[in-house]
Amino acid sequence: MQRELVRLSKRIALVLRHRPDVAGLRLDPQGWVPVDELLSALGISRAQLDAVVTGNDKQRYAVEVGPDGRERIRASQGHSVAVDLELPRVTPPAELFHGTAAANLAPILRDGLHRARRHHVHLSADVATARAVGARRGGAVLVLRVDAAAMAADGYAFYRSANGVWLVDAVPPEYLRPLREPGSVG
Repeated sequence: MQRELVRLSKRIALVLRHRPDVAGLRLDPQGWVPVDELLSALGISRAQLDAVVTGNDKQRYAVEVGPDGRERIRASQGHSVAVDLELPRVTPPAELFHGTAAANLAPILRDGLHRARRHHVHLSADVATARAVGARRGGAVLVLRVDAAAMAADGYAFYRSANGVWLVDAVPPEYLRPLREPGSVG
């Protein structure tokens, strides 16, 4: 059953973050789609959707009642399609973290972190979350410490999504330092 929910969650993420057209859906300018339309388009039950939304440890999806009185759903962040999540600019904590594959260290220290096809670079408030994010693709994981206080002081805008992910347009290399893990040499 868990494998089915993971597969369904990935399908929902594809539709709500990257390709609503594959399900014949259109996101509104803020990324919302009516829940009943999503259910119909994907041929799933409300119970299946609820299991994905409540069972997702990263709380990737937000569900609320829209101004028209209908329930709606959207991905909390990570879109590659044009949406405006209307997130307010917020002051970040002094440091944030970014997890990635260790093989990416040299280019990141040279060029910094960039959003690629997404709207923002995703940062974590703690090392454990950053490590888990970096481990998604397998292999050795590297956690980078981001000097968020210095970035904010230098005028960089930070946002925080509904599920607590910190977002920024880019992180130049001068604000990054590899985290020294306990027991590491160097």
